[in-house]
Amino acid sequence: MHNTAIPLFINPAAGRGRAGRKLGAIQTLFDAQGITHSVVQSNAPGDLEQRVYDAACAGTSKLIVAGGDGSIHEAVNGIMRSRKAVALGVIPIGTGNDFAKASGIPLHWEDAVLLLAGRLRAGAPARPVDVGRMNDRFFANGAGVGFDAKVTRIARANRLPIGDLVYLVAVMQAMWDGVITPQMNIRFDGQVLRGPMTLANVSNGAWIGGMFRIAPAAHNDDGELDLVIAGPVSRLRILRLLPRLMNGTHIGEPGISIQRIRQCVIEADAPVPSHLDGEVQALQTRFDIGILPGALSLL
Repeated sequence: MHNTAIPLFINPAAGRGRAGRKLGAIQTLFDAQGITHSVVQSNAPGDLEQRVYDAACAGTSKLIVAGGDGSIHEAVNGIMRSRKAVALGVIPIGTGNDFAKASGIPLHWEDAVLLLAGRLRAGAPARPVDVGRMNDRFFANGAGVGFDAKVTRIARANRLPIGDLVYLVAVMQAMWDGVITPQMNIRFDGQVLRGPMTLANVSNGAWIGGMFRIAPAAHNDDGELDLVIAGPVSRLRILRLLPRLMNGTHIGEPGISIQRIRQCVIEADAPVPSHLDGEVQALQTRFDIGILPGALSLL
């Protein structure tokens, strides 16, 4: 029996409401496995991050988050801002669940709960994974500047209950609006790339948007980030690239490059959209990005 109550953070709206609907079943399963827990519900954007931060500062050494990549993003920022040693357990109930895929966490919530409960009962050691940083924020899975950030914003505004397909629909909508190719200046490892670019994606994990394997060789425990850059591409070219993006065979296509990096600086001539773990950020012109190896402990 695990007698110390572990806080279980949940955003009921995650996964388009799935998290809230599954909460009772998650609790029942944890109870059956002898895992004492206390539920902490967030009720607004940023609330989960603040509650995780408060719990970490108060001395919590373990916590669990049930939700999607947005919930994990807030939890990681709360933990990292606290500068405390807090181990994170994840129950994926989101739309894309990219971080869970990158971390080898079962994608079915019940399997994830059972695995987590077993590890907690056994006192299994937490395993370190890397955390990315962009300016003053942290990311668990990836950061995107340009077209993929535009797609993310459109996907987040779509309330249709279509799962991962929401990102495919968003790509189509983003193309219809027009493919942006801002002038960017990207510096890494003594190199400088300059010119119009469709996107610059910095990946800690391989997947983005649930169905796009944008950085197929990325691993979130190797101390490096994968920088994927796409030059100007037409709508037709994006349509042709979509199947390759889904199975990770787009690397090596003309105009698409990938670099292993530890840090980079991206500057745009005008404010451009960006996202962290699928969370849309304010328009910015400068992005200082780096890796913090092994900075997060996963239960």
